[in-house]
Amino acid sequence: MTEVPDAAAVAPPAETPHRSPHADLWGGVAWMGLAVAILVASIRMDRLADQDINPYTIPGLLPGLLSILMLFFGSMLALRGLLAGGLRQRFAAAGREAIAPGRTLLVIGLCAAFDVGLVGRGLPFWAAAAIFVTVAVLALERSGEGRIGRRPTPAAMLKAAVIGLATGGAVTALFQEVFLVHLP
Repeated sequence: MTEVPDAAAVAPPAETPHRSPHADLWGGVAWMGLAVAILVASIRMDRLADQDINPYTIPGLLPGLLSILMLFFGSMLALRGLLAGGLRQRFAAAGREAIAPGRTLLVIGLCAAFDVGLVGRGLPFWAAAAIFVTVAVLALERSGEGRIGRRPTPAAMLKAAVIGLATGGAVTALFQEVFLVHLP
């Protein structure tokens, strides 16, 4: 009688995702540049003071706050790349490791599907956001190295659904209650 190996013996060893210091450095710089452009544009927006608008609902407030967060996190990413030797790494070697066109196209496709197929199509925003986040978590988890073609486990599907519902509810509450934005 032959022995059947247990699943742990057959499964490939868990690897940590490869990071490119060069990609971190220049990706952080790119995020910082985008953040500065958004911050400048939000500062230049009309404040609508002549229409007696509440200062907490002025156009440009949310983009300005988000751009400050983008600037902070972009600088942290660039600093991480710089401290890890991102300037010493050659561009050609870093470029091959840093670019993941399949995952990038997957994210762009998911965002387009959310915008075109879910928002404003009769679903409440919280439900559309929950579906989007759930599908995005499952799709991006499956697109990881060594996972393509594998079906997600019930635990992974439950985890993605919980994350999706929590995110949909939190985003809706934040925008409607804090930022006073009416969502579809």
